[in-house]
Amino acid sequence: MLQGTGSDVGKSVLVAGLCRALANRGLAVRPFKPQNMSNNAAVTADGGEIGRAQATQAIAARTAPTTDMNPVLLKPQGDRSSQLVVHGKVRGILRASRWREGRAGLMDDVLASYRRLRAQADIVVVEGAGSPAEINLRAADIANMGFARAAGVPVILIGDIDRGGVIASLVGTRAVIDPADAAMIHGFLVNKFRGDPALFDDGYRAIEARSGWRGYGVIPWLPEAARLPSEDAVILERRPGHGRQDGQVVIACPITPRIANFDDLDPLRLDPGVTLVMVPPGEPIPDADMIILAGSKATIPDLAFLRGQGWDIDIHAHRRRGRPVLGLCGGYQMLGRSIADPDGLEGPAGIAPGLGLLDVATILSPAKTLERVAGTAIGARFDGYEIHIGETTGPDTVRALTTRDDGRRDGAVSPDGLVSGSYVHGLLGLADQRRAWLSRLGVGAVGADHGASIDAALDAIAETLERHLDIDALIAVSKLAGSDAAGNGERD
Repeated sequence: MLQGTGSDVGKSVLVAGLCRALANRGLAVRPFKPQNMSNNAAVTADGGEIGRAQATQAIAARTAPTTDMNPVLLKPQGDRSSQLVVHGKVRGILRASRWREGRAGLMDDVLASYRRLRAQADIVVVEGAGSPAEINLRAADIANMGFARAAGVPVILIGDIDRGGVIASLVGTRAVIDPADAAMIHGFLVNKFRGDPALFDDGYRAIEARSGWRGYGVIPWLPEAARLPSEDAVILERRPGHGRQDGQVVIACPITPRIANFDDLDPLRLDPGVTLVMVPPGEPIPDADMIILAGSKATIPDLAFLRGQGWDIDIHAHRRRGRPVLGLCGGYQMLGRSIADPDGLEGPAGIAPGLGLLDVATILSPAKTLERVAGTAIGARFDGYEIHIGETTGPDTVRALTTRDDGRRDGAVSPDGLVSGSYVHGLLGLADQRRAWLSRLGVGAVGADHGASIDAALDAIAETLERHLDIDALIAVSKLAGSDAAGNGERD
C-alpha cells in the first residue's frame, strides 16, 4: 500500500506507474483504493462508477476496471455533503455531521472488494487517501491505516520533496501516528526530485536514521504525469491559461465549484493545435474560438455560480459573434431552457432557468445513468461513457449530436449548428472525433488518440520507476500481505 505524507504527493501516479512496471514483468496486477473523494469518475464494464484515477490504474495494469477497485467513492456536491457511491452504485448522501458514523460501517464493503481482487492477482497495489498523519480522522478511517491494519497490508510512505520539508513530513508522520500504525510502514519513497539525486544522500540517510524505516528510492520529477487524467479539481488551480500560440485556436472552459469529469478536456489540453484556457472564478471568459461547458456534480448551483460570475453574458456574446459552444453532461443541461429538480436532489426543489441556447429542458431524477457508449458524432467515431442523472428533451434533440452503435441518439444541436450538447463523456478522446471539431475552427494538425497518449505516458513512468525504485524489494514486501505485516521494514 502506498500512502502519502499529504494530499497530492503523487500517490495516484506512482500506483499507476508501479502497476504498469509490475504488469510489464508478467505479473497479474490489480489497483485498489478503499475510499476516494472525487467528481472525476469513470464507468466500468460491470455498470458502476469508480474514481478516474483507479480507471487509469487499471489501464496501467492492463486489466478492465471494475467497481471493486474503488469500493467507496465520495462525490462532493456541497461544502458539507457528498454523494456516497458503494460498489459502483449510489447508496445515499453522506453529510459532514454524520461523517464518522457513515464511514465506519463501510469497512466490510472495502474488505470484501479487496479480497476479491486479491484472489485474482499476484499483487494488489493499494493507494491511500490524504495522509495517515491526519490523526483526528483515525477513529473511523477506512482509507489509510484503518484499512492497512484490518487487511494486514504493508505500507510504503511517500514524501514530496518538491513542496519542501520532506524530511520533516516523513519523520513527523512517524512521530504523530499510533505506534501500531507506524509498525505497518516498511519504508519510504521520496518523490518529485528535481536535479541530481546524489545531492539528497545526506537527507535520505537522515530520514532512515530518524524514522527507523528503510528507503526504497528517490523518484525524479515525472513530466509524463501531466498526460494522465487528474482526479482532483485542485489541479485546475495550477493550470493557468496561456496566450494564443501561432497556429493554435483558443478553447475556453469556466471552472465552476462542482466541475466534474473535467478530464474530458485533457485531449484538447495536450493537442498541439489548441490553447486550452481553464477560466478561474473572478476572471471573464477570454476571447475564444470555442467555449466548452464541462460536467457538474450539482448543475443548478453551478449554473447559479456561472451567472454570478457574469459568464452567462460572456457566453451569449461569444454566441452572437458566431462562435460555437459545446456543453458536456451538466454543461449540456445548462445550455437548455430550464433545469427542474422536483425531488430536491441538488438543493431546494424547484426549476432553474437555463442559458436558453438550446431549445431543450431537463428534469433531474434519482435514477443514475451509467453506461459505456460508442458511435459517431459530426461524421467521426467516438468512444466514451455516460454518467448522469436526469433526462433532457425538446425540439433541438431532433438534431441529435451523437448516434450510438445500437441506433440510439443523444444530445441536441441548435438550428444554426453553433450550439451543441451531449451526455457523452470522453467525446473528444479519439483523434478523428477531435479533428472533426477542430477542422470547424480552422485547425489541421491533431494529436494522437488520447488513450494512446495515456498508454505511452504509463510506459515512460514505469521505465523511470524501474531505474529509480527497488521494485524487487517492494515485491518482497508485498508477500507479507495478510501475514503479520508489522515491523518488518524497520532498521536494526
